[in-house]
Amino acid sequence: MKIKGCDCSIVIKTAHHEFDVPYSEETIREAVSLLQEEAAIEADGNRKAIVKKCGVTGCVVTPITIETAPLLLYLAMGSAGLPVFVSESRDMYRYQLNLLPLEDTDCFDLIQDRRKSEINRTFSSEQLTVNSERRLFEGCRVNGFELRIQNNEAIKLKLDICGEHPAMVCPYSERIERECTTNSGSERFNGDSVSYSINGLENTNIYGLTLVVKKDGGTKTELWIKRVLHNIDLPQNIEELTITAKLLKDKYEYRYFGMFRITIKNLILISDETNVNNADTVIAPLRYYVSGAVSTEVFSSTEEALP
Repeated sequence: MKIKGCDCSIVIKTAHHEFDVPYSEETIREAVSLLQEEAAIEADGNRKAIVKKCGVTGCVVTPITIETAPLLLYLAMGSAGLPVFVSESRDMYRYQLNLLPLEDTDCFDLIQDRRKSEINRTFSSEQLTVNSERRLFEGCRVNGFELRIQNNEAIKLKLDICGEHPAMVCPYSERIERECTTNSGSERFNGDSVSYSINGLENTNIYGLTLVVKKDGGTKTELWIKRVLHNIDLPQNIEELTITAKLLKDKYEYRYFGMFRITIKNLILISDETNVNNADTVIAPLRYYVSGAVSTEVFSSTEEALP
């Protein structure tokens, strides 16, 4: 992807893993604050401000792929149990992830890699130069996330990033071996392959949804459900909503590899954001507050710890 004319990539580093993540947007930057110096009474009234670097802020938006799903969902949720072997499968392990507040999540590092090509023209020739910038943000945490599921689109996860350490210049190397790349082999989950179960009954009226979680001073969770407006509507109180995403291939369905499942409990309707002033089919959003637990089942072919 190009951001401000630069070819960009993001690398996530944990205690046991380091790999590229495919993404569509990133706004990782240094967080700054202003130290103001008030003018003295006998002075001419000038005020001064000093910029102080105080960590990292921003977000990363990435589609969820078959390789990145376990770790990305773990970073968003914050807690993972021990892997459990799936019976009658060859080498599949199931991880149970639970949503926890910010202070209970693990730290990780981010590497922001940007390359910009420039053409230097002289009277006799043109020369192509590549300016590279690689910055390391240590001790990052997730203080909020959004899971975006929409028909005809890739499922995307937005991670809101925060950290206390300023960026460091990371030595540039032309070639670094990592576990995952953004090549065509990274199969992406799509909103068309998602099924929804409400209070134990399959629901085909949902067009898409967004799970919004904020972790500042505790966890606040909301769910925006988009449904096609007709006679059948969703209940005001939902005891359990299950979201299952699958890759539509027999080999994955048999081995549970290309699948993750999110379970959300005790949803309370806050507001109906429907605007019926439309001649076409109405896609009406409902806004729910989640007062219960949020958990995720994700599958991997290794028994290693996720972080």
